[in-house]
Parts: sequence; structure tokens; C-alpha cells
Amino acid sequence: MKRIILALFMMLLFATSASAETWKIDPDHSAAHFAIEHMMIAKVRGDFHGIAGKVDFKDGVPVKFDVTIDVNSIDTGVDKRDTHLKSADFLDAESYPEMSFVSKKIIPVANGFRVIGTLTIKGVSHDAEFSVAGLKDIRKDPWGNDRKGGKAELTIDRREFNIDWNAPIDGGGFMIGNDVEIIVDLEALKDK
Repeated sequence: MKRIILALFMMLLFATSASAETWKIDPDHSAAHFAIEHMMIAKVRGDFHGIAGKVDFKDGVPVKFDVTIDVNSIDTGVDKRDTHLKSADFLDAESYPEMSFVSKKIIPVANGFRVIGTLTIKGVSHDAEFSVAGLKDIRKDPWGNDRKGGKAELTIDRREFNIDWNAPIDGGGFMIGNDVEIIVDLEALKDK
């Protein structure tokens, strides 16, 4: 009887570990994008190309996100603006070279997942909720690697992260809006 119980325990242990997988974010095919209102007339957009991290899956469903973004990888297409965004007025890249998101809870929904976790920007952490689509289909690349892709979105108020620089403009209002739209396009490779 002890052998049967031990065998069943080993089978359960093996089955549980076999269904858990880690997928590493592919930094060459992933980026974080943002948009913010400028002078109350248009949106300025930019990217962070330095993205790393992993997504853990169990039985094909994501159970953990761990993402880090290199603040110095910011690119809005204008060097002077990028330098200002890296300064203490905004992201203070010298003191806080990384932003991060670590999930706490993932809830499947009809078109993807609600991913709730801790977002840290400029050393300030707040609860945040990403809406995530994709990450279901597996594609094999020409080199035999398994890949999954997805898109995560949320909007934050930058002032909650001590990013509050602004300037008034003629006619009323301010140069920069407070809401920042964030979209993360990611591809993940199955860890071997």
C-alpha cells in the first residue's frame, strides 16, 4: 500500500511540475510604448526598447508576470526630449534606471486576462491592472523555438509616481497631460 501511495504521489508531483513552464520575454521582439497629451492638442508617443522578464504558465495559462524596463532605452525620436524625460524632472534615470511590474493575481476574462500587480516607476510602487490579450497560441520559429505573443495595456496618472513636472500654456491649461497610456507588445520564448 505504501508503494502505491508513493507512486501516486510521484506521479502527481511529476504531472504538476510538467505543466508549469517559464517563458522569457524576447527583448529583440518586445517593447513598451507610451502616449501622453502635449499642449492639449496632440499626443506624443515614445518607446522603451530595453525590456526583460518572464511569464510563468501553468497548464497553458499565465500565472505570473515579472517585467523590467530600462529607463535609459526611452526613444521618442527627439534626442533633446529623451534627455529631458531621463532627467529628474521626469523619470530620473540616473537614480532609478529601471521600471518594473510584478503580478499578484491573474484573472482570465473573455478576451484575455486581467493582470493585477505592483508597478514601480521612479522608486514609487502602486497597484496597477493591465488588460492582456494573446499569450494563448504557440508558434514555432524557424530555429525550432516555441513563441507566444501578447499585448498588455493600461493607463496611469503619472503624478502618482512623482512625475509631476509641467508648465502652463497661453490660453490656459498645461503643456503635458497627466494620463499616460501604456502598451507593452511582447514575445516570449519557452525556457529550455
